[in-house]
Amino acid sequence: MYSISRKEWLILVFGDLLALMGALWVTLLVRYQELPSQDLFITHLIPFSILAIVWVVVFVIFGLYEKHTTFFKLELPSRILRAQTANIIIAATFFFLIPYFGITPKTNLVIFLVASSSLISAWRLGLFPLLGFKKRAKALIIASGKEAQELFDEVNKNSRYNIEFVDLLDLQREGNPNDIQKDVLKRIVADNVSIVVANMREKNLELMLPLLYNLSFVQTKVEIIDMAELYEDVFERVPLALISHEWFIENVATKKHMLYEMFKRTVDVLGALILGVISLALYPFVWIGIKFDDGGKIFITQDRVGQAQRVVHIGKFRTMTGDISDSGDEVLESKKVVTRFGEFLRNSRIDELPQLWSVLRGSQSLIGPRPELPALAEVYNTKIPHYAARFIVKPGLSGWAQIRHQEHPHHGTDIQETRMKLAYDLYYIKHRSVFLDILIALRTVQILLSRVGR
Repeated sequence: MYSISRKEWLILVFGDLLALMGALWVTLLVRYQELPSQDLFITHLIPFSILAIVWVVVFVIFGLYEKHTTFFKLELPSRILRAQTANIIIAATFFFLIPYFGITPKTNLVIFLVASSSLISAWRLGLFPLLGFKKRAKALIIASGKEAQELFDEVNKNSRYNIEFVDLLDLQREGNPNDIQKDVLKRIVADNVSIVVANMREKNLELMLPLLYNLSFVQTKVEIIDMAELYEDVFERVPLALISHEWFIENVATKKHMLYEMFKRTVDVLGALILGVISLALYPFVWIGIKFDDGGKIFITQDRVGQAQRVVHIGKFRTMTGDISDSGDEVLESKKVVTRFGEFLRNSRIDELPQLWSVLRGSQSLIGPRPELPALAEVYNTKIPHYAARFIVKPGLSGWAQIRHQEHPHHGTDIQETRMKLAYDLYYIKHRSVFLDILIALRTVQILLSRVGR
């Protein structure tokens, strides 16, 4: 009810494909100044249908199927234009390499860029909201704390969500429990509330349980939703303040992912081998760049905390001054600085290419929580509850926290930002799947391309 559904996603894809096909018809109409004949349209439709599959993948890379994208209305047209520009380049390459279709649509592709971007924007901003997904149910939050306020503000300021909070009742406030229950009933009746969002782990909620039971099972009018689940769907991270040890037993520790882990390991081996061999072509250029920069060592070896908190050794291209590798407690007081060429290596993520061999050995994965330095992990283990849970899975070269949270700390302790990073890591661990790994990989490519284009 409150998050993007499979049906909604399929309708978005179907509408995008119809818009692309409509743009093709408009392109032929403008190009040849007459209604396209059936033969002309089919001649172009066959290759464009093949390309449509690739184009949908490009849309995924540019985030056009993420639930947050559709309510950023000012950003959507420019994002569609960038995605379609990439698609036009792909199409031009396709027709150049495969002359079998007998068409060389140079002018057509320019017209198609304008037509497709316009039609998809009209579909996303105009027609799609009219399909009924925008109808907002009235809801009430019964909870306390910062997370409750965050959820209240986020949902109410974005019409993209199909619920609207009429009030936030803080259970920590002083007052008679009977009076609080009366307030809940009053708001439900007065505002026609159909959803109650409650923090099921809050101690004070015990007094409200009979009322919630009556609302949900006797009256069958009001749906009760766990606030932690809704928070997770909205922010795509786990609310650390709302989870307990039972949460891990229910959502993480008892889950089995045998087939997924086997598939992932296969992808890791094949991907690391292919990418590792290809990346060897860059090694001489990196060597030249580092030597001309400060003449120091090319590689460094670092100790990181891996799966089950075992220390693993990873290799990287050196990006900071000095020849000593970061290990032990020295990272907490390091005086080294990033070199000029090292800055480029970091921004492009080229410095991490040697880690592909760690993936091949099995100590890392292509996708997973980023590995932490032992000295920092020791600090976070003592100061951040549940921090050790991120070591349930193998660390990865890229992860959910890296594409969703850009303020994560580098080579220094930051409790608050690391708590936020942990919230995203736990979300990944709970929801890890082939689809989520593919999404992370595609978004990583998009982020890297945007950095290179700066």
